[in-house]
Amino acid sequence: MTSTDLTLSPAAARRLHDLGAAEGRPLMLRVAVEGGGCSGFQYQFDLVDEAQPDDLRIERDGAAALVDEMSLVLLKGSEIDYVDELAGAEFKVRNPNAKSSCGCGVSFSI
Repeated sequence: MTSTDLTLSPAAARRLHDLGAAEGRPLMLRVAVEGGGCSGFQYQFDLVDEAQPDDLRIERDGAAALVDEMSLVLLKGSEIDYVDELAGAEFKVRNPNAKSSCGCGVSFSI
């Protein structure tokens, strides 16, 4: 299943291709929202080989991210990005629904 409510940035797609090439197999990024963190919700990122039957698939340039339907409600309109900064490199969610987030950027509130 696919959805246009969530997008994958070109940088995130490139990083997924690079990670898959290093592993010698295609990898997908699973993004989920869970309760917890210092702001109420937190993002969970995992690299996986295959989708679950109820996953929504977001694609760009042959790379894919997977999101469950419950998480998609909190991620609607967001972009999954990959940033490489002085403080470190990581996947990030740019979520327009987040009213506030913690300093680490992993947890947020709505």
